Amino acid sequence: MHDEILDILKKEKKAISATEINERLGHTSIEDFKEVLKTLVELEEHLQVYRTQKGNYMLFNNSHLRVGSLIVNKKGFGFVVIDGDEDVYIHGSNMNGAIHSDTVIIEIINVKGIEKEGRIVKIVDRKLKQLVGEFYYKQGKGYIDLDDEKVKLNIEIDKKHTLGAMNGHKVLVRIQNHLGNNKYRGQVLKIIGHKNDPGVDIMSIAAKYDIDDVFPENVLKEAELITNEVTPDEISGRVDLRDKTIFTIDGSDTKDIDDALSLEILDNGNYLLGVHIADVSYYVRENSRLDEEAFKRGTSVYLADRVIPMLPHKLSNGICSLNPDVNRLTISCIMEINAKGEVVDYNILESVIRSKKQMTYENVNKILEKNIIPKGYEDYKEVLNKMHDLSQILRDNKKRRGFIDFEIDESKIVVNDKGEAVDVVLRDRGIGEKIIEDFMIVANETVAATIYFMELPFVYRVHGKPNEEKVNQFLDFIKVLGYKIDVKKKNYDSKTIQEILKNLKDKKEFLILSKLMLRSMQKAIYDNNNIGHFGIASKCYTHFTSPIRRYPDTTVHRLLRTYLFKNKIDQDTINFWDNRLPFLTEHTSKKERDSIDCEREVTDMKKAEYMMQHIGEKYTGIVSSVMSFGMFVELPNLVEGLVRIEDLIDDRYSFDETTFSLKGNKNKRGYRLGDKVKVIVKNASKEAKTIDFGIDYDTKIK
Repeated sequence: MHDEILDILKKEKKAISATEINERLGHTSIEDFKEVLKTLVELEEHLQVYRTQKGNYMLFNNSHLRVGSLIVNKKGFGFVVIDGDEDVYIHGSNMNGAIHSDTVIIEIINVKGIEKEGRIVKIVDRKLKQLVGEFYYKQGKGYIDLDDEKVKLNIEIDKKHTLGAMNGHKVLVRIQNHLGNNKYRGQVLKIIGHKNDPGVDIMSIAAKYDIDDVFPENVLKEAELITNEVTPDEISGRVDLRDKTIFTIDGSDTKDIDDALSLEILDNGNYLLGVHIADVSYYVRENSRLDEEAFKRGTSVYLADRVIPMLPHKLSNGICSLNPDVNRLTISCIMEINAKGEVVDYNILESVIRSKKQMTYENVNKILEKNIIPKGYEDYKEVLNKMHDLSQILRDNKKRRGFIDFEIDESKIVVNDKGEAVDVVLRDRGIGEKIIEDFMIVANETVAATIYFMELPFVYRVHGKPNEEKVNQFLDFIKVLGYKIDVKKKNYDSKTIQEILKNLKDKKEFLILSKLMLRSMQKAIYDNNNIGHFGIASKCYTHFTSPIRRYPDTTVHRLLRTYLFKNKIDQDTINFWDNRLPFLTEHTSKKERDSIDCEREVTDMKKAEYMMQHIGEKYTGIVSSVMSFGMFVELPNLVEGLVRIEDLIDDRYSFDETTFSLKGNKNKRGYRLGDKVKVIVKNASKEAKTIDFGIDYDTKIK
């Protein structure tokens, strides 16, 4: 009946009553009418149908209401983010009791140009059921000073629900019942540690995102039952590659090594590339406690000076890690690749390897970029150079089909033994890093295409086409900066985006504009339906290469074992995975988003902590964005700070919406995106994760 009612409402231009819907369905009995009312309630709860104040019904998407996620500014106002539509501004007086991260229904009350203003009419879901803050006693009662300034709640804790927390403890608290006037009763779920203890700052943010650094006891016990070495029985039946020249390339501090490589040149001149991936699914059996915990976590999380792993260290750093000079079980994707970068033949198989060397990016880059051979790498120079050749061939092939390289830099936080930020540097992305990226991409594509053409349920890594309106807005924006790019303004494909970036490459604002262009793209997610990967310009893509740290990869391995190695493709198996994968891909996509948000928040906090040590110092940066309240300036190491408009004391400035700049009464040009400016660090707050700059008027830019 759901579909029948939706079909009726699709044909209507106005809201109609339940009685009219019942009549159009041809129902006459009271029982039928009750069923219609019940179905309408369900459709309303799922935000498919909207019930007006007069009690009539229409499709939710046809109403004046929208649903989205609320992001609150610490000043009290917020924005509701709506999929596929523009963000809607919400004044503090129109919050209607909603707090940061709530899923809400809003009513559009004003439209000004491209900006929309709304008010919240209903809270659909409260995401922040658990919050993190500092515990303190006041007049014998426990309270929480919440870390997130955007969440305006007063939380009381009864003494029996404190877990023995004392003043200064960082705690994870669950919101219980509402006491009125923005007051809630809460319960302490976990004491993270004292606020001044090393690492508690990072773990407080992790707790906010429900990321736990402690594994349950039953999971650890199950892990302990797994052997530390590969047994002869486990090798039996696998392709033995232990005599091959196979090695790994990773960061110098990497302990969870997922992937290893081999390369040979065939008699016909083609490359034989082997990508050998840790066989995690052999050890993490389906429905085991290890598997359930890995699914729950979804991914490993990398936070400044620590990794919160998806699997216990017994596996992630031990039997699953492709450490040198030990036997390891793997799933290998061995591909024959021609001079055009095309995979002309391949084999996916269960294997056993013995890595000959654990290489680092730093040393590989010395060989390939500077022709310096570090000690112990003498025997590998030739194969590394051949890998570089193949990497360039693969990259050229990807670029021809539309692969988009946004060339976005990343920063790395350097910490001391107390976990304090002592430096912020750019993360290296040399030839070695690009080799690994290119080889992993071709392996992921090969595996994905194999199962896709078998028409079996699978986990794909998908990236949809960008919203045309957002790309058009970007093009309009850069036109204001004086850059006109002649492209057809519809049906954007990856080659068009590639061409836009190419035209901006020599502009002074390129790195800033590239980031803005990236923001107009959709987010890549996991899905059981293959729509291709726009950014990589791949028709068929998956994640196969990191099963130690990503649950989707572990699932891909499990499916390869089921379909290819066990040849289990009966209808019951297909039905099982058809039902399982939609939930699995949705969950792991969410855990990935949580991980990214957590990593970003920790990075912001540590950058602010670092800049607290440099208040009063001067730097040169570029204007990265301009707002009505000021401008953000980004330093070469990607530290970003705000110059408030009231702190521009050489003139009276105002925000010019037409040119996205700050213009002064005297200084008509003012400040624009990409301008190089000298700044002085005015203030920084680790707690608020903010950095304030002022203009250095004493130093001229050379």
